[in-house]
Amino acid sequence: MATQPHLLVEEGDLTDVALIPGDPGRVDRIADHCDESETVAENREYKVVNATYGDRELTICSTGIGCPSAAIAIEEMANVGVETFIRVGTTGALQSDIEIGDMIVATGAAKNEGTSKRYEDAEYPAVPDYEVLSSLVDSAEANDEDVHIGPIVSDDAYYAETDEHVADWENAGLLCVEMEAAAVFTLARRRGLSAGAICTVDGNLVEGTQKGTDTEDDELPEKAKNNVGRAIDIALEATTQL
Repeated sequence: MATQPHLLVEEGDLTDVALIPGDPGRVDRIADHCDESETVAENREYKVVNATYGDRELTICSTGIGCPSAAIAIEEMANVGVETFIRVGTTGALQSDIEIGDMIVATGAAKNEGTSKRYEDAEYPAVPDYEVLSSLVDSAEANDEDVHIGPIVSDDAYYAETDEHVADWENAGLLCVEMEAAAVFTLARRRGLSAGAICTVDGNLVEGTQKGTDTEDDELPEKAKNNVGRAIDIALEATTQL
């Protein structure tokens, strides 16, 4: 198979499991939690690294922001043999009892985005694989983390999330909003592959603590400190069960 045009990888370059953060900088952060790592490719918003965590070989690939670029990453990794995808991201909570620093494992993602709708009707569910979901929950609970398990929403328009949108999502019982999971779940299901997502809360839209409104790190609650690092540890431990 030819080199994939965006990830610049070929068949055999990657492993069977991939952790997929949005931020290319977070690829390096995940790699720092591993025993060994090697950069495979880097192009545009995509940075691809192979790493070893204990006995588990895995790939780490950034997806950029939003479902369109995430879909490209999933398609191209699937083309070269990746079978399981775990999104490791940040998210804005939509329920008042969810605190900054909490972990959320998604049981499904509302398709408030356009990418998945190019693949299928909106009525088809965007849901994770049960084994991946269970491994993330088990790993979070084993690490004594506050983990919320339930439906989330993937949205395209970060700066158009009005109070009306937030209230509607809250009333629907959605736990949080992020920008990639719906496409990740949809594409994995359609290709007969597996996917899941764990996101750490960096703000609460209901409480008015959106990303960027907090001041100094030392003013945050203790569990909000290094919350991304803790989510990374949970995701890495989950890979050892798959």
